[in-house]
Amino acid sequence: MFRLLSWLFGFGVFSGLIVLGGVAWYVAVLNEDLPDYTVLMDYQPPVTTRVHAADGVLLAEFARERRLFQPVETIPPMVIEAFLSAEDKDFYSHFGIDVAGVFRAARDNVVQMVDGSSGNLVGASTITQQVAKNFLLTSDQTWDRKIKEALLALRIENTFTKDEILELYLNEINLGLGSYGVAAAALNYFDKALYELTYAEAAYLAALPKAPSNYHPFRHPEAAIERRNWVLDRMAENGYITAEQVVEYKAENLNVIPRQAGSQLYSAEYFTEEVRRQIASLYGFDELYEGGMSVRTSLDPQMQLHARKALMDGLIDFDQGRGFHGVEDTIEIGEDWGGALAGISPLGDVPEWTLAVVLETEANSARIGLRPMIDVDGRVSSERITGTLPGSAVTWVSEPLGELLSVGDVVYVEPVAGEEGVYTLRQVPEIEGAIVAMDPRTGRVLALVGGFSFAESEFNRATQAMRQPGSSFKPIVYAAALDNGYTPASVILDAPLEVVNADGSVWQPENYARQFYGPQTLRRGIELSRNVMTVRLARDLGMPMIEEYSRLFGVYDDMPHVLAMALGAGETTVMRLTAAYATIANGGRRITPTLIDRIQDRYGDTIYRHDERICETCQQADWHGQAAPMIIDSRAQVLDPMTAYQITSMMEGVVQRGTGTAVRAVDRPVAGKTGTTNDYKDAWFVGFTPELAVGVYVGYDTPRSMGSSSTGGELAAPIFADFVSTALEGVPPTRFQVPEGMHRDWIDPATGVGIVAGGSGVQEAFKPGTGPNLMTSVIGVNSQAFDNVQTGANQQPAFGAGSLF
Repeated sequence: MFRLLSWLFGFGVFSGLIVLGGVAWYVAVLNEDLPDYTVLMDYQPPVTTRVHAADGVLLAEFARERRLFQPVETIPPMVIEAFLSAEDKDFYSHFGIDVAGVFRAARDNVVQMVDGSSGNLVGASTITQQVAKNFLLTSDQTWDRKIKEALLALRIENTFTKDEILELYLNEINLGLGSYGVAAAALNYFDKALYELTYAEAAYLAALPKAPSNYHPFRHPEAAIERRNWVLDRMAENGYITAEQVVEYKAENLNVIPRQAGSQLYSAEYFTEEVRRQIASLYGFDELYEGGMSVRTSLDPQMQLHARKALMDGLIDFDQGRGFHGVEDTIEIGEDWGGALAGISPLGDVPEWTLAVVLETEANSARIGLRPMIDVDGRVSSERITGTLPGSAVTWVSEPLGELLSVGDVVYVEPVAGEEGVYTLRQVPEIEGAIVAMDPRTGRVLALVGGFSFAESEFNRATQAMRQPGSSFKPIVYAAALDNGYTPASVILDAPLEVVNADGSVWQPENYARQFYGPQTLRRGIELSRNVMTVRLARDLGMPMIEEYSRLFGVYDDMPHVLAMALGAGETTVMRLTAAYATIANGGRRITPTLIDRIQDRYGDTIYRHDERICETCQQADWHGQAAPMIIDSRAQVLDPMTAYQITSMMEGVVQRGTGTAVRAVDRPVAGKTGTTNDYKDAWFVGFTPELAVGVYVGYDTPRSMGSSSTGGELAAPIFADFVSTALEGVPPTRFQVPEGMHRDWIDPATGVGIVAGGSGVQEAFKPGTGPNLMTSVIGVNSQAFDNVQTGANQQPAFGAGSLF
């Protein structure tokens, strides 16, 4: 018997050694296959890139995983306490593995296998093990992964401090709603910074790592509150809060206020999308969505609101003047019209309007039902709100509303101010447009609107639409002339002109009124937008010179040497043309428009700065009586400052006496130029004050006539005036500065000859060595042309190809 027992004991020991050896061999094999945990030393988590306006207002966030990195020393203690209580209360005392927890998990898993039940293996992962899994392993529920996780946890504990491990965990953990890390979760769930959280809110975040979808605040609110309360109980057990506090915090609701992703300012969608494209172009999409950059833009939020309103009002007025062009949709009116109406998505960036369905109609009025509210989880509110749509509030339609609308029609409506329950009819304009406003001294884009609604069309008409500028290009031609020997008093003949093209065809440019006016000064030519004068001027200068000035001003990159280009027959963008006018406004310094002032990387280092001016003495830390820093402007001087003032003064005349008189309503010094293309397909007004350069464009996306009289002066200029009036409200008017060395003389605007001050004369600015004409001298005169003017022979054929006015 003794021998048998000895043999059994020896066999048991031998078998145990074999098992232990097998386990050791198995662990050794897994150990060799472990990923390199030292990469955690240089770990850079994907972090959200945040875009801010000039005043610091958050405009947009771009991320694949919405994460804001938060150093552990800046995380509030109560947040750390909540997560430790929920996930690993002995984190600061164990060596990476919770031994008691491992035995409990092993027991439960063996029971599960013996019973044959199907389910995930039970884990006992510490925070260190979760770091190993989240960063280095998969989430597969296998023994191999669990053993690797434990081995990695031991190595991580021997390499990193507890605080470093906790920092990795709290910044990497997925907490739902697209939130990765506690800082992003605080913003996305509560719209708060971490330090603003309450204990109840911190406990709810700590409840989420186990399964965020199971504790969704709107889909599973009861489970979410129960889990949060469980965390509060654990915090009390661990001595972080008192029993009285637990009772108080459990009485709170979840108070979740989901924070939207993307653009945060509803009026700036076109601006932020353009910024997104530029960042991606500079640094690539990976850096944009994972690099954690901080982007400070040039946007002025208040000015952006003014720009959006001015453009929308102008487009709406034009479109409503063409009548009602149809309903948005039609639905069946059943027992509950709210559900069907809720299924139609409105334009999210036009909050002034709401969708409504026609419930009843009378002769000239309708009863409407408003689209019900929908919560963040997609649930339709049971509340049904109705209102009236009286004909007296819809004065822009000629038909009675009872004939225009039918029951079930879905339309946009807007509340009538001061009349509760009364609405007016709205419709999305078919016409489109754009407006850009920039600082003429720096090129910083202060406001940009690329269309009526970004939700309807993301195509940015301010930066992407290539359209003919028409006569708004003429200041470039006149600036070239003034830079090369002409004066504002130079006289050019406005008379019939034939241009023979290279293919033998003949082009006969015409003025807008299809009349000719004889000899005219350059000032009168630009004020009244004389086409034939501009063509004669361009022919005298030569198209290669016009092309060079166009390139210097950034209007065109490549311009054909054909005279029609002098009338704006090429294609450019609102942004480019506004920058060209800003170059004139600032005295001739080349402007590079920018939407981005500065970009900082995730560490706060500046990696991009728009302002490239040199200031060698700006970095001095102390003042010892030295002079103010000297800033050196290294931008190219593309136009003589005296020429810039002359063309500015001439464009002031456009506003005061010419085609842009609608802008006089601004009631401050403004220089600008209208532009209208052939068949009224494009309408422009581009201009500036000493403080602001603004470009406005209006036209159909697929070019077609906007109708007779839809000129830049009638359509775009009022939008410009509306915007500038509100944008500069309260800013004292400033006159344009006359460069030193110029002198001013009174001239007859028809002949350019000097006259006594006053009367119908104009005070003109002249460069040194030039002055009023001593006698009338007409450029471009030949006997036949002069005879035609004298005899009134101005009948011409229809507009030729490419001719503009």
